[in-house]
Amino acid sequence: MSANLINLLLQATGQTLYMVAISTFLGTLFGLPLGVFLAISQRGELLSAPWVNKVLGLVVNATRSVPFIILVVAIIPFTRAIAGTSIGTTAAIVPLTIAAVPFIARLVENAIREVDGGLIEAARAMGATPFQIIRKVLIPEALPAITLGLTLAVVSLIGYSAMVGAVGGEGLGDLGIRYGYQRFMPDVMAVVVVILIVLVQLVQSIGEWISTRVDKRAPKGRGQ
Repeated sequence: MSANLINLLLQATGQTLYMVAISTFLGTLFGLPLGVFLAISQRGELLSAPWVNKVLGLVVNATRSVPFIILVVAIIPFTRAIAGTSIGTTAAIVPLTIAAVPFIARLVENAIREVDGGLIEAARAMGATPFQIIRKVLIPEALPAITLGLTLAVVSLIGYSAMVGAVGGEGLGDLGIRYGYQRFMPDVMAVVVVILIVLVQLVQSIGEWISTRVDKRAPKGRGQ
């Protein structure tokens, strides 16, 4: 493999990491509070708002139901309005973030729902406000599960980042399509696949390690 292709692989790997990092950050920024709200806003819950919960739930489900490659194409006008262009690494962050937000929200919602209800009732009995319960009970107790959920989200975003290469999103997917497929260079395609596998394995290992560390530091009242 030539030095030029090696440089292209390094550049494409950097572009993929950039897309995944920014979309993960933005997806968590919006998806985390959305997931918490979905978990605590059903009828009879901590912040009961059943109609708002239903509307947000429908929006989340509708977004998650659209295949990612179709979503990328469908929101091209929106992407162009936000990023100024519909192609390139920065533009790819827009659909990646839109796909990440509902995915992360559902993962966070499930993690919050797994928290022992007795802990919430105990906090209520001590006079804690809903926001104190969220900050001091729900989030700390659900943090290990949330960490694993975010790990799954990052792994999914790595796969999505490869898909945006089909529509000019740059990164490893774009390199694999342009060189591995269109120019009939199977060695480039093989290297791209190996790099993606290594990235996924690294993310999974780091996520599991962080989750274990967080779990050890979590409050010990769980299930007691």
